[in-house]
Amino acid sequence: MPTRARIGIFGGAFDPPHIAHLALVQQAMDQLALDQLRVVPTGDAWHKARPLSAAHHRLTMATLAFADLPKVVVDDRETRRAGPSYTIDTLRDIRALNPTADLFLIIGADQARKLTTWHLWQELVQTATICVAERDSPTESGAAFLAPEALKSRFVALKMPPNPVSATALRAQIDIGQAVSALVGEPVARYIAQHHLYSNH
Repeated sequence: MPTRARIGIFGGAFDPPHIAHLALVQQAMDQLALDQLRVVPTGDAWHKARPLSAAHHRLTMATLAFADLPKVVVDDRETRRAGPSYTIDTLRDIRALNPTADLFLIIGADQARKLTTWHLWQELVQTATICVAERDSPTESGAAFLAPEALKSRFVALKMPPNPVSATALRAQIDIGQAVSALVGEPVARYIAQHHLYSNH
């Protein structure tokens, strides 16, 4: 009997993608024994206080950032979707195309603590196993995530090494002219420079 495919889904703004994203993807591939991991840049991020960079820039940067990782695919479905971008819609799409696969949604501990505020979160938890990346970092704020008792079987923990890189801090560094190639990789750094992203002057 053939084994069920194991597909990971990792969404985010990727504005810009950076080495902490790569580390999380690599850990997820290894710890979850995934057959494929889909990196899904956000479309209309209704929950973000600031406007995101144009979708085509974020898609291109994600493609450059993850190009060397086998079995990792950058998925543009959310940027093509009109209206607010909800994770449950993405999971439904991927489930429809892969009806027998096991789905694994990869999120950070900060997102997991807010999961019950997500659109149709109960369906989301039943559609995919929620994989929570716990960063064992002294800069991490808030308590460790604890899954709801009745749903514990739908959650797994991903152990992550400390990697306190933030896209917010990166954008600020780029704006004042600091080099960030060590934090985003040379191809992404070149793309940012060529397109004058994150520079307000």
